Amino acid sequence: MQNYQLTDFLPTTKREIEIRGWDGVDVVLFSGDAYVDHPSFGAAVIGRVLEAEGLRVAIVPQPDCHGDLRDFKKFGRPRLFFAISAGCMDSMVNHYTANRRLRSNDAYSPDGRAGLRPDNVTIVYSQIIKQLYPDVPLIIGGIEASLRRFSHYDYWTDSVHKSILADTKADLLVYGMGEKPMRALAQVFKSGQGLKQCYTIPQIGYLSCEVPTFDNQVVLASHTACVKDKHTSAATFRVIEEESNKLNQTHLVQSVDNKFVVVNPPFPPMTTAELDAVYELPFTRLPHPKYKGKTIPAFDMIKFSVNTHRGCWGGCAFCTISMHQGKFVVSRSKESILREVRKISKLPDFKGYLSDLGGPSANMYQMRGENAELCAKCKRPSCAFPQVCPNMNTDHRPLLDLYHAVDALPCVKKSFIGSGVRYDLLLHRTNDDSVNKANREYAHELIAHHVSGRLKVAPEHTSDEVLGVMRKPSFSLFKEFKRIFDKINAEEHLNQQLIPYFISSHPGCRPQDMAELAIETKRLNFQLEQVQDFTPTPMTLATEMYYTGLNPYTLKPIFVARTQNEKLAQRQFFFWYKPETRAQIKRELQRMGRTDLIDKLFGK
Repeated sequence: MQNYQLTDFLPTTKREIEIRGWDGVDVVLFSGDAYVDHPSFGAAVIGRVLEAEGLRVAIVPQPDCHGDLRDFKKFGRPRLFFAISAGCMDSMVNHYTANRRLRSNDAYSPDGRAGLRPDNVTIVYSQIIKQLYPDVPLIIGGIEASLRRFSHYDYWTDSVHKSILADTKADLLVYGMGEKPMRALAQVFKSGQGLKQCYTIPQIGYLSCEVPTFDNQVVLASHTACVKDKHTSAATFRVIEEESNKLNQTHLVQSVDNKFVVVNPPFPPMTTAELDAVYELPFTRLPHPKYKGKTIPAFDMIKFSVNTHRGCWGGCAFCTISMHQGKFVVSRSKESILREVRKISKLPDFKGYLSDLGGPSANMYQMRGENAELCAKCKRPSCAFPQVCPNMNTDHRPLLDLYHAVDALPCVKKSFIGSGVRYDLLLHRTNDDSVNKANREYAHELIAHHVSGRLKVAPEHTSDEVLGVMRKPSFSLFKEFKRIFDKINAEEHLNQQLIPYFISSHPGCRPQDMAELAIETKRLNFQLEQVQDFTPTPMTLATEMYYTGLNPYTLKPIFVARTQNEKLAQRQFFFWYKPETRAQIKRELQRMGRTDLIDKLFGK
């Protein structure tokens, strides 16, 4: 086991700077999370990427925003720029439940302690830095900034907010996965050039006082127009979503406060070699020594897991992955993954069990369009809905090969799949019998050898009408997968559980849909536990439907449960089996005029 020194981590204090013999820093990176030097934590990745560019990088995790603001001053003025990431989660999702109740813990803080970051981290940190160092370039990024790059509905204030560029006064915004744009920005600043020379870099946004005149640009409705008219807001969202899911994107421009938000097209998706190089950076894979004796729950969850790929082409209406990581899957090489597994095996407490080999959708490894020219012409937000695209490669053989290679390592006793599996890909039938055979083999391999007692899948609902709004496959596919799961369990003499995830109060979902969900899941012998109310988060299709009451693709009205009572009335159907909910559910069914469902749920 390797023993790491303090200098093996990015410095977090002035003393650590002095130990290194530095007379200053080039970049100061602020993060809303505790500092875990691991490739699953974005601030650590960006810090290591900038370090690899020859920069002296310091990181300030969870700075104190009160009092004398000493955490913001301790490194002084950096030579190049400040950078801010709110952390791995949006701070408002991190802080509040779907009912806007304050959470009592924070998985990304030492000992799960709440209160170590403010609401709207990116805005608060930015305003402090701009107050203290108004002339130093400030770059914002991470999921919180990325998903607020245009006008967006904010669930927690129930209002439409401007681009976060306007609220933070940041000089530049990096959206999506930030390695390539941050590397390009570092090279510009290192060469002695200024902010204006950064405006041509892909995958950044900025505020312009002049009307942009790019050859390829789409001018969106203004922020004021989106606030005034919900039809305009919905139609504008459709343009943003379609443009953001194209392979060849354009400049997007939106006016706000007599200025213009300009968002450049992104870099091309990373290559396998580029993604491998990120994972080869000198991560210790451990929390900074300052947290000695404390636990960081989010780290404990992933410390023995391996990320195999990025991106997801599922395009679910409620999900932010495609708008942040992108819909084009980028996979690591088998060799890179095996090297990481060997590193994990040398960590303290590793007993030979990998908790996850996965990604946003565990079984999308190496799955991309067969014909790149067709992908270049496409602007579908989902390659899986309403059916899997015939151009998509859904061959599970590379993933089978990876599992076998990992399990063959002497240091590995067992590898589990902890991230979600897309069963519609397993069940998808192509014109290639060898692919179909491999997909059946993958289902058997997964269920027989890689389930840690419970396999998580996400049907999300039982109503095909609601699933259509969600951009999810028919519930009949889940039932087919359950049949296969039960059959393989019986053949292998295993006692494993299938754990389905469901959402209530999603746009398009009515109380009667939840009642039918209760009956359907009872029929399948499920007593649900992995459930949640829909939480509107910026820049998702479902959030836009929640706010406007319209489907942006048809501009037709759609039902939305808005009030707390409406949401609770839907949520209670998850728990029909609990005696304390029975009376309430009966009253709700009577109110709906569906007394016929009472006997189906509770018997005569």
